Amino acid sequence: MDKEQSRGESTTGISEWKTRPPYSVHEKSSGFDVKYEANCHCGKVKYQLSRREPLDSKLCHCTTCQTQHAAPFQWAAIFHKDDINFTNGHHDLEWYDPTEKSIEHKLPCKVRCSFCHSPIMDEGRNMILLFPSLVHLKTDEDKAYFKPRCHMFYGQRVMDVPDGLPKWSGLSGDSDLIEDSPPDLVREHERKREEERNKKMAEGKPDEVTKEGTQDRSGDGGANSQ
Repeated sequence: MDKEQSRGESTTGISEWKTRPPYSVHEKSSGFDVKYEANCHCGKVKYQLSRREPLDSKLCHCTTCQTQHAAPFQWAAIFHKDDINFTNGHHDLEWYDPTEKSIEHKLPCKVRCSFCHSPIMDEGRNMILLFPSLVHLKTDEDKAYFKPRCHMFYGQRVMDVPDGLPKWSGLSGDSDLIEDSPPDLVREHERKREEERNKKMAEGKPDEVTKEGTQDRSGDGGANSQ
């Protein structure tokens, strides 16, 4: 990676990313309402969050997340890009583009500390996926806000998690509910999918119905869709 891009002080040209969310630093007078603080393993990268409850919280079992985190699944919470404020280590970040397998800031990408290599977030085109294990959740109420709401790419799992949460074969809301997902939710989801299929068939769009049944289910933690 270009030295100036990763750790340089410049905010022009190749380092212009530092002036845009989620990397732009909020001034104390900006009214950024701090709800949580977080840091990487070595502590060189520190950040704050202004949103109390994530937009969503998911467990992803795709093989990309398994490999990137060296874990059976990834726990990710979704936030807006302007919900985060870096207080330290702003110039100590590095990126990885899993599609091109290159070290560059190209969306979507994975962001980590350049010293201890702790995963900091997945930066999508519109949102960021943060990792709650880095956030200082001090109360039971805080922990409840971040509680996972579903499993994604559960068909690629390496271990069963019989917790009763919705379990999607691919992206949440855009694939099939499998295993021990709540029966009522499964029935309602299948009803809506069948209505949508019938509507497309009635409109003379059978190719779209066929595409839904054969689309690729490989995952990346959802970063591409955010």
